[in-house]
Amino acid sequence: MEKTSSFTVWRILFPLFILTIYPAASYARSFVLFLSQDDINDIANSPDDIDPAHLDSAEWDEFGDTETKTDEELDPGSWHPIFETDSDQVLRPEEDSLYYSGMSKMVSSANPGDERLMEEAASEIEASALAGNPHAQSVLGFLYGMGQMRGRSKAKAFLYHHFAAEAGNMQSKMALAYTYSRQDMYEKAVKIYAEIAEVAVNSFLISKDSPVIEPVRIHNGAEENKEALRKSRGKEDEDFQILEYQAQKGNALAMYKVGLFYYFGLRGLRHDHGKALSWFFKAVDKGEPRSMELLGEIYARGAGVERNYTKAFEWLKLASKQQLYSAYNGMGYLYIKGYGVEKKNFTKAKEYFEKAADNDEPGGHYNLGVMYLKGIGVKRDVKLARKYFILAANSGQPKALYQLAKMFHRGVGLKKNLPTATAFYKLVAERGPWSSLSRWALESYLKGDVGKAFLLYSRMAELGYEVAQSNAAWILDKYGEQSACMGEGGLCTDAERHQRAHSLWLLASEQGNEHAALLIGDAYYYGRGTERDFERAAEAYMHAKTQSNAQAMFNLGYMHEHGQGLPLDLHLAKRYYDQALEIHPAAKLPVTLALTSLWIRKNYADSFLVHMIDSLPDVYPKVEAWVEDVLLEEGNATILTLFVCLLTVLYLRERHRRQNAAAVGVAAPFHHHNENPAAPMPN
Repeated sequence: MEKTSSFTVWRILFPLFILTIYPAASYARSFVLFLSQDDINDIANSPDDIDPAHLDSAEWDEFGDTETKTDEELDPGSWHPIFETDSDQVLRPEEDSLYYSGMSKMVSSANPGDERLMEEAASEIEASALAGNPHAQSVLGFLYGMGQMRGRSKAKAFLYHHFAAEAGNMQSKMALAYTYSRQDMYEKAVKIYAEIAEVAVNSFLISKDSPVIEPVRIHNGAEENKEALRKSRGKEDEDFQILEYQAQKGNALAMYKVGLFYYFGLRGLRHDHGKALSWFFKAVDKGEPRSMELLGEIYARGAGVERNYTKAFEWLKLASKQQLYSAYNGMGYLYIKGYGVEKKNFTKAKEYFEKAADNDEPGGHYNLGVMYLKGIGVKRDVKLARKYFILAANSGQPKALYQLAKMFHRGVGLKKNLPTATAFYKLVAERGPWSSLSRWALESYLKGDVGKAFLLYSRMAELGYEVAQSNAAWILDKYGEQSACMGEGGLCTDAERHQRAHSLWLLASEQGNEHAALLIGDAYYYGRGTERDFERAAEAYMHAKTQSNAQAMFNLGYMHEHGQGLPLDLHLAKRYYDQALEIHPAAKLPVTLALTSLWIRKNYADSFLVHMIDSLPDVYPKVEAWVEDVLLEEGNATILTLFVCLLTVLYLRERHRRQNAAAVGVAAPFHHHNENPAAPMPN
């Protein structure tokens, strides 16, 4: 789908100017937690009002366990073995061999756009799926959903994802939950998202929020997001090289940060527990408290080291003594569980959680919320638990968001609200280990493997990741044939590529991406990649307008002015133009021109000027095509430049001649009004 920066008729007159005054906002709006009094349910608050068996069930065992599982264990059928070298020696079931063979071929064929290899990959994946392999069924559902080497079929995609999800494939569960939520089938969506979110939560740290590899938006509207990409280049990033140099020179904070990047695979680096531990130990030798805390986490989870709860408690205690308040959460957790300490002690656990909370540590609020929710060492108080969860969630604590999702889901402490519960669960679920797809996609893009990046972002798009949806769509628009987009019979035709980009932008716009909403509006308005539909264009612009997008307001004003998809209403048109200027002061010139057009239309209806303004949209494409096909053609541009120079010289000479003539005229007043120098003298 082509990118259109502005839609108004004044784009015709000032195309370059409007491109600069309307930088498209490509980021979806942040999720903001806002609870009204209507959401509160205080009926169930005391132990007498709640079924104890409900809150005491394993479903509400919020402290969980610290057992560490690999990404492949948490995400069965993970694409991890295809992209991570540390998976080479892992033994896999024989029944997965054909699946991984097909997967390897599919990924290998993506960048060069090898149609033969892609068809071979699809055949192997299909054979494995028909043999009952759930992970192959998941990928086959993806191929049918995309229309890649198979006829596009939403019904078959849904069917294969259903079979895979029933057998435990987490990515198919994500795809199914997202499909149900788009169709407002929240009873089904919330149930699946709850399962996935629980897996994600169990992979989080015990003392603080886990650093997560957030999907990177590779574009800012029409342009590549160079700054974000620069920070994701791993060892090639100049900032990381400086940081590593400082660490090597003995800077404790730099040592901690380098270790953190390696441990969690941040900033484009691959996971390397060995290097991470080495840097953490060097940092603690210099008294760096955050490294002490992470070592406590590592020993508690047995991640990269042999699990040792006693050492975990010792490291956390050392960190807490240096006023690192988040470490108190880990210590309290160990007392709740009785790990690495003499015995369980709920009183001490509560004291530690309160120390963290008193110092505005979100984990402290979360843990106190769990104690009051479950009645662990305290009298059960759902109202107080809800208060602590809200405090933690507003500080970005994902486990607290998970608790609120469950409250909305079950109607405990909050009124039952399945759409809200679904949205909260989804935010938490997207932080699970399957989010590694984003890292592999970004690595591929940075290496120039655009086709491979597009394949990975497309998979994530199916799982409901808005950033991946917009990234995949942008790659199609930006790189065209180089995107190695595969259609039903091989490389995508132009029509298939436009249709797929349109579908991806539509998904992103539904999730609040205002740039995507603008593009969808343009697509429906101009009929690009879809049938022309002014009403749906207006709906898309209205969606972007709710995000306070000035360009969308300008476009809505234009549609009201011309009665396209919206009622002809010059007063509403003016209101939208004024709002666009209020939000984006740099839009003064195009808004002024639009208001001038509005004034002419109001005061000189059916005049020549109005007809001329209305004819510009039909004239401009012809002029634009002539400029592109004739003037900008190689050779013609040089001739045009010389011609303009010649006209400039002639113009300057003519102006010089007229100035000389004017100078003669200025001298005339010095003669007497009767005098005629050329006249003969009287006798």
